Amino acid sequence: MAVNALLIDTVRCTGCRGCQVACKQWNKRAAEKTEFFGGPGYQNPADLSKDTWCLVTYNEVQIGDRFEWVFGKKQCMHCLIPGCASACPVGALEKLDSGPVVYHKEKCIGCRYCMLACPFVVPRFEYESWNPYITKCTMCYDRLQMGEIPACAKVCPTGSVTFGERDALIREAKERIASNPSEYHHHIYGLEEAGGTCVLHISNVPFEKLGYITDVPKRPLVARTELAMKSIPMVMVGLAVVLGASYRLRTRAQLRGEDAERPSPTT
Repeated sequence: MAVNALLIDTVRCTGCRGCQVACKQWNKRAAEKTEFFGGPGYQNPADLSKDTWCLVTYNEVQIGDRFEWVFGKKQCMHCLIPGCASACPVGALEKLDSGPVVYHKEKCIGCRYCMLACPFVVPRFEYESWNPYITKCTMCYDRLQMGEIPACAKVCPTGSVTFGERDALIREAKERIASNPSEYHHHIYGLEEAGGTCVLHISNVPFEKLGYITDVPKRPLVARTELAMKSIPMVMVGLAVVLGASYRLRTRAQLRGEDAERPSPTT
């Protein structure tokens, strides 16, 4: 099965935020309020949130002897081997063979292990809700099932966001860098990070200047999360044994104390 992916080319991005608005509209997440506008809308928040799964960032970067605006795009990276899915004890997050990492809301218990396991700090929690859940980009899996492409890719007017097969997009990214070596930074972000992702980025500046997390190991984080998750049942069993033994000893001590205080029968 072909693995679907997104290629984000920040050189082509104009910062129009069409992808961000389309994401909110399709996923019905236009609920954020601001101090200035006071109502639902599409203002640019400082970071990803429960209602913002796709965020265009504005970065004034020095290039040569001048400063230029370079735009970035934050969203779920849809790792090939996602730490979030391996950390989830109930299978609420699932990596599909077709590429997306999807979220099964009906299974979620709100433990937030996925938030700790994600090296890109993507999953967000509905803290203000009385019945909170995790939220994040799903690569518009519901649209893919209908034969459509993700909303962010469809709305992009400059081709900055491209949807397709991961291998083909990797070849495309390499060709763009090779054909314009002075225009592109020679690195594909997501090609190897965390074992590889289904969201790939190319840019004309180093990715740390765009605020991207660049200290992500190449090894999949699942190696760590699986070890931690496998230890949970043993820890729980051990805790149950300790608590059970403690209760039994305390009960015996109480019974002995009651026997000692009980007056002996008269003959």
